[in-house]
Amino acid sequence: MKPVEEHLAECLAAVTVLPATDVELEEALGCLLDEDVVAAVDLPSFDNSAMDGYAVRVPDVASAAPGHPVRLPVTGDVPAGSAAQLELAPGTAIRIMTGAPLPAGTEAVVPVEWTDRGTQTVEITQAPAEGAYLRPAGEDVARGEVVLRRGVRIGPRQIGLLAAVGRATVRVHPRPRVAVLSTGSELVPPGQSLGPGQIHDSNGYAIAAAARELGADARHVGLVADDADSFLAALEAELAGADLIVTTGGVSAGAYDTVKEVLSRVGGVVFEKVAMQPGMPQGFGHVGAAGVPIFTLPGNPVSSMVSFEVFVRPVLRRLFGETDLHRPTLTARAGVAWSSPAGKKQFVRARLTRPLAADAPVVTPVGGQGSHLVADLAEAECLAVVPADVTQVQPGDELTCMLLDGPRR
Repeated sequence: MKPVEEHLAECLAAVTVLPATDVELEEALGCLLDEDVVAAVDLPSFDNSAMDGYAVRVPDVASAAPGHPVRLPVTGDVPAGSAAQLELAPGTAIRIMTGAPLPAGTEAVVPVEWTDRGTQTVEITQAPAEGAYLRPAGEDVARGEVVLRRGVRIGPRQIGLLAAVGRATVRVHPRPRVAVLSTGSELVPPGQSLGPGQIHDSNGYAIAAAARELGADARHVGLVADDADSFLAALEAELAGADLIVTTGGVSAGAYDTVKEVLSRVGGVVFEKVAMQPGMPQGFGHVGAAGVPIFTLPGNPVSSMVSFEVFVRPVLRRLFGETDLHRPTLTARAGVAWSSPAGKKQFVRARLTRPLAADAPVVTPVGGQGSHLVADLAEAECLAVVPADVTQVQPGDELTCMLLDGPRR
């Protein structure tokens, strides 16, 4: 059997980051930036007011106080978006709205709450400091400044910044297009009544969701019966529109393991036993004239999801252009004893606790470790990794844990 690390290294070596392309800003969410973005404008692009209020010269209102207001004539009105180029004369005020351009000569803005809100004349009851409530041009970003560096994952906040500096398009590594095929004549979609010997497909939905969680453009393209022609037709239909294909089921040594039968015949995919539990039967390679990477994962739901975490997830992150390919990990102490198969790296569904007196988190398996127990998988927040040369875990043993979710306690 092949070690987990060797199989993963071969998978990673067989893929490269997707070529960068220019996309519309609305399509950039979740993508990895492939350029340094330089601001073409100041942000804000003009001096403007931070408050609704009145533009004033500071000496004119220096004596304002509660009970002793200063009264000034209001000589103009500046709403947001105004193109008027007003000048503030000494001894006057101009009413101004938040975001509106400052009249020439403005030294401060008096918030409307400090006034009687007058429109012909205004009474001011509090004196602002020089520069109060002014937003100078370039205060946030100066023209020519690098606002985002290559390699940043673009989220909503980055989209907002790109839009603010006027970018309509941006160069990114695109989201990988992932096609997920569930194989097995026993499978029916959720919502459909089960007949004898049938089960609902969970793999396709879980794998597609896991890929989407990473930011991929993933589709569960449907169910394929254990029939060679049907599987080949379904596979060929996805080749032109996918950067990665993931199948589940049909890769073991059974009489109806169609995926293995078909792909062994057409070539390009290597099937092997990987020294891990769960998830021993694995296949990886390239298919079609364009050499689309394909993972063929086991059909048992837990084996399928663990295989995704260990192998598919790092490959997807490489396609994205990421350099940090793996889940975050922490070291925890085993809370109970359990056994592990000799010669296999075990990935145990588990939970973490942090007792007050403990100097490290405690990891405890969730339920049984059968590869069909999806309810236990849903409860797990980490995979506790038992090395291949360990057959018995004892309470207090230190284990590396792959974090699937943030610890709940």
